[in-house]
Amino acid sequence: MSQDTNYVPPAVWAPTTSGGTFASINRPVAGPTHDLALPVGEHPLQLYSLGTPNGQKVTILLEELLALGHAGAEYDAWLIRIGEGAQFSSGFVDINPNSKIPALVDRSGAAPVRVFESGSILVYLAEKFGAFLPATQPARAEVLNWLFWQMGSAPFVGGGFGHFYAYAPVKLQYPIDRYAMEAKRQLDVLDRQLATHRYVAGDEYTIADMAIWPWYGCLVIDNLYEAGEFLAVQDYRHVRRWADELAARPAVARGRRVNRLRGAPEEQVPERHSAADLD
Repeated sequence: MSQDTNYVPPAVWAPTTSGGTFASINRPVAGPTHDLALPVGEHPLQLYSLGTPNGQKVTILLEELLALGHAGAEYDAWLIRIGEGAQFSSGFVDINPNSKIPALVDRSGAAPVRVFESGSILVYLAEKFGAFLPATQPARAEVLNWLFWQMGSAPFVGGGFGHFYAYAPVKLQYPIDRYAMEAKRQLDVLDRQLATHRYVAGDEYTIADMAIWPWYGCLVIDNLYEAGEFLAVQDYRHVRRWADELAARPAVARGRRVNRLRGAPEEQVPERHSAADLD
């Protein structure tokens, strides 16, 4: 990767070895790299994921559904080691041609249903079980507004700020400044909303909160990317109030441990096949 400030893009781009944390799995084409069938457990819902912020969204929702008494939300959660390229197996690509976690297969019906993209999975499960997503307007639209705000905004925090601040092979001021500005703007958007609402979309806890919390909640309470001081996250006191409230929910605490490979050993549950795995 060139660090020359006078770099001029070529007429036709060609891949190079850029270095950085994820260089070994980055490639300019889609499709599988190897044949491997995915495992299938005993429950109708089969989740293939990793405990990243995007993965935590789904496991938090599943644990919240189980806490409400929805027995049909029992699930098997299989670990997909994205750092080793497991998302490029033929089995995973069959479920998600975009090779990103999380991916879900619902085997409860006559034919399996594949669901990929975390926001799509949240909507699918909320509609399936009739929970955490209002059925009527305008409340439904407000939840979806904030859900898709997160889906569109978080790549600037993760692939933008997080990449250049924490994972890139060198520290470059321009991209760090660019994405830090956007990360702080988004935190301010959320802080202003939470100044007048208990939860993101109003007075009810919904899938919008479950989608946003693993990114922005963890940014202010867990020092995501070790960037808390750099981003002055203490300034967003309404986000912190909301983040702390959600962190105290038992289902949130359970869901964030599933498929997790970081943190203290007791926080890591690489696979989940029953409630006992978390107990």
